Amino acid sequence: MHITDILVTGEPIIYGAMVSMALVGIALLFLLTYFKKWGWLWREWLTTVDHKKIGVMYILSALLMLFRGGVDAMMMRVQLAFPDLGFLNSQHYNEIFTTHGTIMIIFMAMPFLIGLMNIIVPLQIGARDFAFPYLNALSFWSFFFGMALFNISFVIGGSPEAGWTSYTPLSGAAMSPGPGQNFYLMGLQLSGIGTLATGINLMVTILKMRAPGMKLFHMPIFTWSTLVTCFIIVFAFPILTVALALLTIDRIFGAQFFTLTGEGLPMMWANLFWMWGHPEVYIVILPAFGIFSEIIATFAKKRLFGYHAMVWSMIIIALLSFLVWVHHFFTMGAGAFVNSVFSISTMLIAVPTGVKIFNWLATLYKSKIEFTVPMLWSLAFIPSFILGGVTGVMLGMAAADYQFHNSYFLIAHFHYVLIAGTVFACFAGLVFWYPKMFGHKMNERLGKWAFWLFFFGFHVCFFPQYFLGLDGMPRRLFITNVVEWLPLNVISTVGAFGMGLGFIVFVYNVYYSFRYSERETTGDSWNGNGRTLEWATTTPVPYYNFATVPYVDEIDPYVRMKEEGKTTYEESKVKPIHMPSYTGQPFIMMAFLGLASFGLVFEWMYVAVFGLLGGIIMMIRRSFDYDDGYYVPVDEIKRTEKKARGL
Repeated sequence: MHITDILVTGEPIIYGAMVSMALVGIALLFLLTYFKKWGWLWREWLTTVDHKKIGVMYILSALLMLFRGGVDAMMMRVQLAFPDLGFLNSQHYNEIFTTHGTIMIIFMAMPFLIGLMNIIVPLQIGARDFAFPYLNALSFWSFFFGMALFNISFVIGGSPEAGWTSYTPLSGAAMSPGPGQNFYLMGLQLSGIGTLATGINLMVTILKMRAPGMKLFHMPIFTWSTLVTCFIIVFAFPILTVALALLTIDRIFGAQFFTLTGEGLPMMWANLFWMWGHPEVYIVILPAFGIFSEIIATFAKKRLFGYHAMVWSMIIIALLSFLVWVHHFFTMGAGAFVNSVFSISTMLIAVPTGVKIFNWLATLYKSKIEFTVPMLWSLAFIPSFILGGVTGVMLGMAAADYQFHNSYFLIAHFHYVLIAGTVFACFAGLVFWYPKMFGHKMNERLGKWAFWLFFFGFHVCFFPQYFLGLDGMPRRLFITNVVEWLPLNVISTVGAFGMGLGFIVFVYNVYYSFRYSERETTGDSWNGNGRTLEWATTTPVPYYNFATVPYVDEIDPYVRMKEEGKTTYEESKVKPIHMPSYTGQPFIMMAFLGLASFGLVFEWMYVAVFGLLGGIIMMIRRSFDYDDGYYVPVDEIKRTEKKARGL
């Protein structure tokens, strides 16, 4: 097979993408070579096991995917607003529609939140790193190579086109031949393994590595949201892993798990997918609830109202999240009894979510609110998310769902939940903890411009879609010939470009702030309003996090530490600190497994076997690796702390 046989040809947009990717690649290679940064890149980033650097790499990857998924979305909106332009053909539209959904959920929302968890959770609980730093690095590179594999599909081999839910039999070998669907299967499988490992790692870290005296009900609410999310990951992701493996075996090796011809069950894929897929929705919303809780308490300048109620509501949401998946196919003939049971469970899950809304409002009640950029995102979230939640209850009524289900009403609902919930939280959390990561705040004026553009763009884009749905416009539509739908589609498209403009201002703010923002001289960046332990560390955070780990016996321990004039540094208690060594093994191991996955995509078994053997050899090598890390000497700790604290 010649290289030109696997390149995607015939689409001007894709040729443009190929050229831009090549130019960016050449520019990066030139810059790394010109500034002699190859050694720095390997030593500081590709081999790192530092949870803070791994978190930054997750967030950078997620921002890149937000750009890619956002461009896909705007292309779809242009096609729907101006159907006579012939901007996209039906095949290309299906591919963009598939990659948009997959990228935004799997490769944007999850890594963004996992990146914030990576950086903040060990700092909030007084830990020096993850329980398994090597595994943390392995998890990131597993995600990264899965993301890379999925994203090269649109220039090599062709993108998947069976929708982000990839329903069988449409996604089977007969109806979706070629490598496109295999990219979906192998990309998700590789990144999903990393997510599962991260869930286990974070769970062990939180349960076993908290500061002395810190009981579970002393933990910050973001750490609680992370712990609950990790339980969902550990129980939900194996379902996806099995489903992807079965469909891969169907497509590549000719099995019949999901085909009626071989007595398989196409509907089994829908069940397996949503048994993972609905808990997945809570995997990306519960950490968002934790982020908003931290920000609202900080800028309302008081303890979060109903802390225990918040924790228990998250636990109840996690349990109920596994009991609602059938509401995704009320219209597929399960019968009145089954639909009734899952309709009730769907409405039940709204109750603990409502508890949270009232807790946030009670926290804000009679408080002196400081309207910073993170607080604006958090305040905007509450009414926007309520609109998504209320329409979700409407969809949860099985009888009404027959009218709503395959319409744009559903599109509007889940974007109101996922953007107002997860994307707002990603922006809010990044701006809130940005000074902890990079030693300076983002510019407030530019941050507010980005917020208002994105916020208004969001509502202008998705609010009209409720009315399009109620007027009968079906989803998954490539061309709209109904004249009455066109005005609202044009308005929706204007809103989408407004969100894009907001994102551009946000990215410019990163550059502007790097150039011109004042550098942080204190760890408590937000006018001394920090409440949890991450604000008690110096900025930038030393690689060992805490010179001496504080004793914690209450919620919001940093508030009392400030009142008593204490810090996390007690010179008399400094001891040598054990730290893990950097290693390139996780990067190399996952590169081999990424190569194996690429081989399976094109069914090149010799490439797949070579990659798999390379991965196994790296695993064996790891088994005989006796590097136990190193100790940071007391003198170095004291030197670092005195410099950071200006002593």
